[in-house]
Amino acid sequence: MSEKLVTVARYTDSMEADLARQMLEDEGIKAFVMGMNFGNVYSGVPAVVDIQLQTPESQAEEAREILDDAREPADAQAGELEDEDWDEDDEEQE
Repeated sequence: MSEKLVTVARYTDSMEADLARQMLEDEGIKAFVMGMNFGNVYSGVPAVVDIQLQTPESQAEEAREILDDAREPADAQAGELEDEDWDEDDEEQE
């Protein structure tokens, strides 16, 4: 009997979902992207798509941790850019 798949993350961007799938597979976790082709049914019409990244239930917690760890550096870097004072550089050049 095959193991139940569970959703570990949701995306609206198919490229982002596929990158996350590849990251998990690089860590030895089998991952599947569901709903990826739904938005292509009506060409030319932007669609809000619920793309689900799924893993076997026994690997779901590890998958979530990997995805969370991957998001933290990006979130921290985005925060640093928001805090940076761009006007300061302009004043120094004058």
